[in-house]
Amino acid sequence: MSRFGQFAVVAVVSSLAFAGVSRADSLDMNDGAKIEKALQTFSSNFDVRDIDDYANYRDQPEGSDAAQPRTDAGVQHIQASIKGNKDLVRRLGERGVKIDVVNAEQAADGSMTFWVR
Repeated sequence: MSRFGQFAVVAVVSSLAFAGVSRADSLDMNDGAKIEKALQTFSSNFDVRDIDDYANYRDQPEGSDAAQPRTDAGVQHIQASIKGNKDLVRRLGERGVKIDVVNAEQAADGSMTFWVR
């Protein structure tokens, strides 16, 4: 195999390895305790979506890794974490969101999507 061929194979294998790690991290960071901890100090950009759009969002390619719906206890934990972050409560309030958040999903870039009723 030529040097170029060897380099191409190594580049492809390395890319696949890094892609798998970043995807696994993004899925793991939305699990219960991790998302709750992130919400307590969250100060980055966010998006707000209506829960009625949840099914439509999950059907889109960019929403394919959307967080699973939370249990009642999970929703309460998310809301408690948000209430503990006064700056986030203020910023959500500026967008017309009260503490009616029923789910949260953090993206790999650190931004958050909040699902509301």
